[in-house]
Amino acid sequence: MTPPPIHPPPAPRAWAQGDLFSGRGSGETAAAAPSPSPVVVSDALTDSALIAAIPGAGQSACRALAQEAVRRRLAAAIPALEALCRRFKGFGLDHAIAEQVAAVQAMAAIGGAEAVAAVRRVIVQDVVAGPGLAEAVRAAAVLRCVLPEHTAVALLRHPDPAVRAPACRCAPRADQSAALLASLLEDLNPGVAGEAAKELARMGRPDGRRRLLDLLAQQPDADLLGALAAIADDECTVLLGRVARSHPPLRDAAVQALDSIETPRAAAVLESLAKAATTA
Repeated sequence: MTPPPIHPPPAPRAWAQGDLFSGRGSGETAAAAPSPSPVVVSDALTDSALIAAIPGAGQSACRALAQEAVRRRLAAAIPALEALCRRFKGFGLDHAIAEQVAAVQAMAAIGGAEAVAAVRRVIVQDVVAGPGLAEAVRAAAVLRCVLPEHTAVALLRHPDPAVRAPACRCAPRADQSAALLASLLEDLNPGVAGEAAKELARMGRPDGRRRLLDLLAQQPDADLLGALAAIADDECTVLLGRVARSHPPLRDAAVQALDSIETPRAAAVLESLAKAATTA
């Protein structure tokens, strides 16, 4: 009888890292997770079912689920959205992870203290990396999330202007952050320089006043008016009044900015605007 062939033992399986940076969350970790059953997003979906489906959602469902949570203003979904972000920690160094982008955008849109805290953790703990970091920092900027100084400083020095610009809004009122913001007034990217000027103004520092006045002449917006009001002198006050008259969509924002300036000139400009409105 012919003995059975002797096979050598299998070679130890070399650990092969999946494509962690494909932007799809693929790889050993992602493959090990069970595929969630498809979820139909509709009014019939209960809040609890919607929240339960978010952490394991894939690309095809995450955006719809996140948008539905935003539509319902579902603050209770914040922990689930944060969990969705954390599921892909360590991924996305070359491509933004769609699930993480959907999650941070939804948290910014829902708002509230829980969203602020969650986005802060996502950034401080390096949950989102690579190109997706810009979207996380934008969410933090929308939420007016103040980051720890060491984190803010690193973001203000980031090579990508899409990170530096929103990071200006997240800088704490500390000496090192303020010094970096002042240096960013000379940033080659106009968007970064403008955001730095506005944040310095909100801190009560007039370092970027000239840049703010240039922006006011070129492209005024409500955010700019509010920042300028924090350092407004009589010249700025008059200019805010002119914006109220010449840019009707910005009238309310300009009036609000003027109302925050406690000077006789601001009171006179507001009175003039009120008279013009009654005679129009």
